[in-house]
Amino acid sequence: MNVNFQNIGLAFVLLATGGLLAFSSVKNSKRNLEDLNVEFVGEDNLFIQQETVSKLLIQNYEAVTNVPKDIIDLNGLESALNSNPMIKEAQVYLSVDGVLTAQVRQKTPVARVQTNAAYYIDDQGSFMPLSKNYTARVPLVTGAIDKNNLEEAYVLAKKIESDAFLKAHVVEIHQKENNTFNLRFRDYSFVIQLGTLSVLDKKINNLKAFYQKALKDKSLSRYSTVNLAYDSQVICTKK
Repeated sequence: MNVNFQNIGLAFVLLATGGLLAFSSVKNSKRNLEDLNVEFVGEDNLFIQQETVSKLLIQNYEAVTNVPKDIIDLNGLESALNSNPMIKEAQVYLSVDGVLTAQVRQKTPVARVQTNAAYYIDDQGSFMPLSKNYTARVPLVTGAIDKNNLEEAYVLAKKIESDAFLKAHVVEIHQKENNTFNLRFRDYSFVIQLGTLSVLDKKINNLKAFYQKALKDKSLSRYSTVNLAYDSQVICTKK
C-alpha cells in the first residue's frame, strides 16, 4: 500500500491552522471591551456632546470596560444612537484590540422655529431639538407652523440655505395661516410678501432685481412692503 506522506502532511497543516484560527476567534470574542471612542464626522460645531453619546452607548452595560466583547450588540447600539433626534447617522464597530468606536454624523439645521415651541428644522425636513451646547445661525421661523407639518417651511428654508443672496440677507421666515409666507431682511425693515411657494425661483429672481435697482437708487429704506405674490411684477409700498 502506497502512502502519500506529502498529502497527509498538508492535511495536518490545514487542520492545525483551522484549529488555531478557531481558538483565536473564540479567545478574541471572550476578551473584554478595553476602551470607548466617539468620532464626529463632518460639522466641527457639536450640538450633542461626546459624553451624551458615550452614555447612550453604555446605558445597557455597567461600565465601558471589562465587558465581554461577545455580549456587545452593535446593531442595537447603532439603533440607540440613530434614535436620538440630534443624530443623522451613526455607525458602531469593534476593533480587534477591544476598542468600541462610534462614528456619529449630526443633523444639520436649516431654520429655527420660534413660536410657542422652539426647535430646529434639519436639512432633511425633520424636527431637531435645540442644543445647550451650540446655537446655529439660521433664519427664524415664526407664525402658524406645526411641528408635524414642516414641509413648506423646510422647502423655503432650504432655498434660502442654498442661495448666497438669500442666506446673506434673510433672517426671518413668517408662515401665515393660509400657508403664505413673508420674509424679513437683516438690514432693512420692509416686509417681503412672498405669497405661496409657487414659481418660487421666479419670485426670488424678481426680488433680486428689485434689490439691485433699489440699492443703486439708494431707496431700500423707503419701503414698508415688497410684494412678490404676483410672479410677473414687484409691488412696493412706501412708508
